[in-house]
Amino acid sequence: MLSIKRLTSMAFVGWLLFTGTAAIAQQQVNPEPISLSAQQAVDYALANQSSVKTAKLDELIQLAKNKEVAGLALPSVTGTGSYQYNPIVQKQLFNTRNFGSPIDSFVAVSFQLKNNLLGELRVTQTLFDPSVLVALQARKTLEILVAQNVTKAEIDVKSTVYKAYYNVLSANKALAILSENIASLEKILGETKEIYKNGMAEKLDVDRLVVQYTNLQTEQTKLRNLVELGTASLKYQMGMPLKQPITLTDTLSTEKIVADVLDMDKFDYSQRIEYQLLQTQKKANEYDLKRYKMKGWPSLQLFGATGSLRGSDKFDYFQSQAWYGYINTGLNLSIPIFTGLQRKRQVDQAWLAVKKSEVAIENTKLGIDLEREQSSSTFRNNVLTLEAQEKNMQLAQDVYHTTQVKYREGVGSSLEMTTAENDLLTAQNNYFTALFNAIVAKIDLLKSYGKL
Repeated sequence: MLSIKRLTSMAFVGWLLFTGTAAIAQQQVNPEPISLSAQQAVDYALANQSSVKTAKLDELIQLAKNKEVAGLALPSVTGTGSYQYNPIVQKQLFNTRNFGSPIDSFVAVSFQLKNNLLGELRVTQTLFDPSVLVALQARKTLEILVAQNVTKAEIDVKSTVYKAYYNVLSANKALAILSENIASLEKILGETKEIYKNGMAEKLDVDRLVVQYTNLQTEQTKLRNLVELGTASLKYQMGMPLKQPITLTDTLSTEKIVADVLDMDKFDYSQRIEYQLLQTQKKANEYDLKRYKMKGWPSLQLFGATGSLRGSDKFDYFQSQAWYGYINTGLNLSIPIFTGLQRKRQVDQAWLAVKKSEVAIENTKLGIDLEREQSSSTFRNNVLTLEAQEKNMQLAQDVYHTTQVKYREGVGSSLEMTTAENDLLTAQNNYFTALFNAIVAKIDLLKSYGKL
């Protein structure tokens, strides 16, 4: 029936990813099955999938960093206090002749006391700083960048969930038709056994039908197991607990796949999130270049301080004795003159990063063009294949039903029945493979045009 290799690969990858993950946020399991359309599955994934959650957390981290940058433009207030004890007070020699003495005479004088206590409050306001200025200008760009990362994560999740959803849906459809085939063959097998008991059929006819019936049951068991693994993969991609039962409500048909096909003549590169990300990254690199260029500019700060100090030969600060207060204010001007050519090298590196972004943008445009061509061609081919396989399956179904009628009327052989059954199974398998390939091609087509 349905391509076992394709089902196994998708389901097993999802299973390995789940078992290899440390943990998914614990969610309460509802004992009743949850009905999910493809859109509802995507909506659930966008709210619970770990990659989307991580991208949104990164967005919040960037917003917090932007607030930190904004704080650089606000005044900073610092309070300090210091106590110094001098067991041996430093002294300096003075020549008394400098103070009117007729001869040279040196006297040791101390300008310190043993105990010194100081308390100060200092306010600093940046008036102009190139690095702060550029950081403030770049905030919006960085916010856009992380928001686009969230969008990209959501698009990737949509693509994965849609494919996993339709993988299970096509497998369930294949399982339903296989079950119908088994029921039909079981009825014919019962009739053939009765005819054999009455001596109107050969044992060979019964044995052929038994072998065919057993093979179909084996395929049914395999397909059920693959549906279970595919469902587990879907739940993992959605961020849903594996124990949560679900029911898929959408249908999959050729008409649904070919409906609402894109207008492929209307496309702009900005519709692709990858292109948007690179454009925003280039803008961020340009801000980085601007920052290094402006590092050669002066910076200016306004400061003001007030405090109180007191010195004493003994520690008696808790007594009501005089403290000496002070206030000072002024400007700090810093002018970079020579920094060992480091700024020049930083400017060169930032400029090259901008050029690298431009190359990446052009290469991405070429890649997008290739994706669009490939996805369009693949979609058209898969739709043609699907339509052809659908007709083949219908013809095989008609042949099978005709062979059944002939066999019941005694003008057909069990060999013809077996051949018709095998042809029908092959046609059904080809149809379901084409059905899944077509819906995957449509998802890739929507993604390549930025419409997913």
